[in-house]
Amino acid sequence: MSPLTVFLGRFIGLFCLLMCAVLVARPRTSLAAISAMMENPGLVLVTGIFTMAGGAAMVVGHNVWSGGALPVVVTLLGWLTLIKGIALAAMPPGALIAFYRALNYPAWFRSYMGVGLAFSAWLTLTAFLA
Repeated sequence: MSPLTVFLGRFIGLFCLLMCAVLVARPRTSLAAISAMMENPGLVLVTGIFTMAGGAAMVVGHNVWSGGALPVVVTLLGWLTLIKGIALAAMPPGALIAFYRALNYPAWFRSYMGVGLAFSAWLTLTAFLA
């Protein structure tokens, strides 16, 4: 397994694990901040640009579709990050707000964070044991 795969797995896994934990620890504040961000097109655009850059860097640097679960998951996360960045930068603000509402994010917040915590814990553990 390449050192880049291990590094990205550790970095992304640990970052997402900590981020989900922080968001779950402060649900009202987190939901208020996310809602406010969705109402600010400039902030969404800048977020999309940085997300797109990070996703593009991961796709260019780590596009590995074989070798076990960890390399494939890291590659898939790179592509998903790139797609998310493009969506944030290119979609009209109203469409993003409609998508956010369709997910019923506030009502399902703890469930979404639970899935994120479980997945990022798996990713972190798998990468640190590699």
